[in-house]
Amino acid sequence: MRYFGLRNSVNVLTFKFRNHDKEHYECPICGYRGPFLDKVTYNGIRKHARCPNCSALERHRLQFLVLQEVLGKKETAHLRMLHVAPEAFFRDFFSQRFDQYETADLKMKGADHIVDLQHLPFSDNTYDFVFASHVLEHIPDDRKAISEIRRILRPNGMAVLPVPIYSEKTVEFSEPDPNEFGHVRAPGLDYFDRYQPYFSKVERFDSGSQPEKYQVFVYQEDCRPSKTENLALTSMPCRKLTDVVPVCYV
Repeated sequence: MRYFGLRNSVNVLTFKFRNHDKEHYECPICGYRGPFLDKVTYNGIRKHARCPNCSALERHRLQFLVLQEVLGKKETAHLRMLHVAPEAFFRDFFSQRFDQYETADLKMKGADHIVDLQHLPFSDNTYDFVFASHVLEHIPDDRKAISEIRRILRPNGMAVLPVPIYSEKTVEFSEPDPNEFGHVRAPGLDYFDRYQPYFSKVERFDSGSQPEKYQVFVYQEDCRPSKTENLALTSMPCRKLTDVVPVCYV
């Protein structure tokens, strides 16, 4: 019994040591404080990615912080919003802020509108705010989609259009990559230049603009070859990738 108690004490000490050794962060969405969970993905492991309490990922935390900043105390209840490819994560957040909250997707059951972003059926000047996260990397004619988003926005409208960032320069694929969820391109930091011709102002908020405690970088460990090799991203134990939230103003 004495040996059993000693072994348990050692296990407890080891557990405490390992927990103490982990990085501790804060989730701006739910207020959790502690280690974030690693996320196993199709091409490796993302370190410190998921909040264990609310399941927010790096991009959700960054987007939430940016939305809080750009929306702030602005009165939005009377504004009309379109949420494209609506993540369940942000449905409550938006539906509580916008009385006229609508969703749209190419195929998603339950969406208010089943639409192709390249050919939107809405009239000009229909919406005040459009949010489409990680959508444009799937769309062959993304410039047409961007122009359509601009067309349906009212004067003083705003669109938030983030895409995943892989490197400095955008790479176009010859065909959709099944290993990248059907992406037709791997956006780079230069991708947001495509928004400039359509909007009067494009403001970029990157991972470095937020406090480190929120952990909004993507720490990716790659272990599978894919078309992202064309981006000259060498195999490394862990790559620290910057994320960007572009806010586009009419």
